[in-house]
Amino acid sequence: MSEETVDGTNGCNKVRTGTQNEAALLALMEKTGYNMVQENGQRKFGGPPPGWEGPPPPRGCEVFVGKIPRDMYEDELVPVFERAGKIYEFRLMMEFSGENRGYAFVMYTTKEEAQLAIRILNNYEIRPGKFIGVCVSLDNCRLFIGAIPKEKKKEEILDEMKKVTEGVVDVIVYPSATDKTKNRGFAFVEYESHRAAAMARRKLIPGTFQLWGHTIQVDWADPEKEVDEETMQRVKVLYVRNLMISTTEETIKAEFNKFKPGTVERVKKLRDYAFVHFFNREDAVAAMSVMNGKCIDGASIEVTLAKPVNKESTWRQHLNGQISPSSESLIVFANKEESHPKILGKPPTLPARLNGQHSPSPPEIERCTYPFFPGTKLTPISMYSLKSNHFNSAVMHLDYYCNKNNWAPPEYYLYSTTSQDGKVLLVYKIVIPAIANGSQSYFMPDKLCTTLEDAKELAAQFTLLHLDREHSLFSLDLCRRIWRK
Repeated sequence: MSEETVDGTNGCNKVRTGTQNEAALLALMEKTGYNMVQENGQRKFGGPPPGWEGPPPPRGCEVFVGKIPRDMYEDELVPVFERAGKIYEFRLMMEFSGENRGYAFVMYTTKEEAQLAIRILNNYEIRPGKFIGVCVSLDNCRLFIGAIPKEKKKEEILDEMKKVTEGVVDVIVYPSATDKTKNRGFAFVEYESHRAAAMARRKLIPGTFQLWGHTIQVDWADPEKEVDEETMQRVKVLYVRNLMISTTEETIKAEFNKFKPGTVERVKKLRDYAFVHFFNREDAVAAMSVMNGKCIDGASIEVTLAKPVNKESTWRQHLNGQISPSSESLIVFANKEESHPKILGKPPTLPARLNGQHSPSPPEIERCTYPFFPGTKLTPISMYSLKSNHFNSAVMHLDYYCNKNNWAPPEYYLYSTTSQDGKVLLVYKIVIPAIANGSQSYFMPDKLCTTLEDAKELAAQFTLLHLDREHSLFSLDLCRRIWRK
């Protein structure tokens, strides 16, 4: 631990020695009865707490904390986070110098406590002028496996993955949209823990691992959006998947109306999945129980409650590198895995500073590449002939969006100001000529950025959100991309 740090307990820049730091931490341990261990670049307080019996808390009980002052430690942080509930484990990421790395993970004993911590401590002023960020921590236990032979059944894939990796709990396989006897060429493998999934990924990721004579493609599956129980209790929309391509919205509505006529408000179908909106939640829940597993046009359907997504908060949350703010969150409801395969390789995430939060570490940017053989035929194409899943950035999505709606390209106007500490801050105003004379003549986000790229990306995000909410003009192809999991 460094010899001197700044004591922020009273908001003053008072120098605190390493000996004083150690004394403060020892006092905290003596007061609480928790153990503290430092290993692998992190310091763990608790895990489990004194007197704990049974397994660790389930997923959803941990929060991520960003923007922690580098000279602040557990003796100051733990009392703050204890306001939300009993801490199972507090993990503060540490530098070799003895300073913290600006972020931590706090695991509570219940999901309710974790949610309360997010509500009361996100943007909490931990020191004068210093605000921390608190959001849900994503403990991903699922891998995406691509290039699987389409004739393989779930049981075969499950057996094979158990042979080559440890900790496999389940395999999720989707039938082809056009041929229900085949899979879609990919699967999701669920592991018992994030560590087990990470070890499996490390073993499989080099790109040379083969199953059934095929080189498979491996990446993290996009994390499932957690929705609190109170919100789910209000949902009256059903997500229906594994439909035939030929099945119409009228057929779906008629089938779901059979158990109780007149209960379905409307149906929205996209490719081989649909959303069935009910007038009342009770009818939606009853229909889910009755219709799950039923056959429609020869296909056995799966029916679940659709998961609501707060569009703006999903775009603005997790800019700490844990989840990429791509266009998937622009649609109102989302489910665990959609019918399309995950794009291999992570899309580049927006830098953490867009939301003022720091990433635990620079996100690992990967791309799926294929060998370019001599003599390979190349065909010139326009970017607008592609589908939206070829674009990773909001800037490209906005350009694509305008083109698909036969609009002129968006116009970007750059503005700047100076921060209190002398930094040049930038923001873009975007004008969409096709709608400039309407209810909103321009779009400008409410945050300033320190780099040109960040400012442009944030402005494009902001514009897409408002276009979606006010005009509902997304093309079907873009909707499909938005739904991709």
